[in-house]
Amino acid sequence: MNLRRLRDAILQHEGLNFALTNRIPRGALTRFMGWFSRIEQPVVRDLSIAVWKLFADLDLSDAKKRRFSSLHDCFTRELAPDARPVDADPGVLASPCDAIVGACGRTEGVRAYQAKGMAYELTELLGDPALAAAYRDGCYATLRLTSAMYHRFHAPQDCHVSHVRYFPGDVWNVNAAALRRIPSLFCRNERAVIRTQLTAGGHCVALVPVAAVLVASIRLHFIDVVLQMGYRGRTVFGCDASFAKGQELGWFEHGSTILVFAPAGFSLCEGIQTGVRIRQGQRLMRLLKEVPLLSGRR
Repeated sequence: MNLRRLRDAILQHEGLNFALTNRIPRGALTRFMGWFSRIEQPVVRDLSIAVWKLFADLDLSDAKKRRFSSLHDCFTRELAPDARPVDADPGVLASPCDAIVGACGRTEGVRAYQAKGMAYELTELLGDPALAAAYRDGCYATLRLTSAMYHRFHAPQDCHVSHVRYFPGDVWNVNAAALRRIPSLFCRNERAVIRTQLTAGGHCVALVPVAAVLVASIRLHFIDVVLQMGYRGRTVFGCDASFAKGQELGWFEHGSTILVFAPAGFSLCEGIQTGVRIRQGQRLMRLLKEVPLLSGRR
């Protein structure tokens, strides 16, 4: 059995998959990967990327550069110009990242789903009842980034960011095996809540990057700290940053998940459903009708 077949066999055996990616010292391994991935020794770098290619469908053909200083440099690679055309329709929210679409659809009051039968409360996830209420009966999409995907994320529409709230937490894997077993997993994991206000219409759209095992580091261009395991500083960051649709917001150190929430009046675009692959810049949600604006409460 070659390595790719072994990988596929592990992935298809849900119990084994869950044990190998969760019943491990998640925090210690995540800290180790953070250190190891930054080693710039050429042999370590080349062997690490070669092993990664054996176990993942890594495609670097659209990367801005072809030589990397470290495994981390490859993880966080930029793309060549125009590699991801951004949908220009002003009524459309573009996908902030490359991803496989997970649970998605309409929120049930202020509840969303991580997997069939596994709901979580937006108040717990977002840490703000007023913000959660803005997405009552709204629209959401779970965007899972695999390890081989492009790991940077971008503004879904012209918008302004006034603050970010950071939640330290665990680093459970965010794959399907874990989402079917761990209640409110996204609410347990380390995450950041980025509240964006759309320039056109003023609607509030939330992006929630969620860290995971081997991925406990989130970097945002508009705040001056790296949000990662061991961080003990302030958890609410005021900022005054404006972005054009498709402009880069930040990146993960590896692959993980971004949750997107829009208020009532938005709907998933045609073809967006669980299991579909989507690229950054493609259509994700559409505004169908005008909705009341969220107040300026932070």
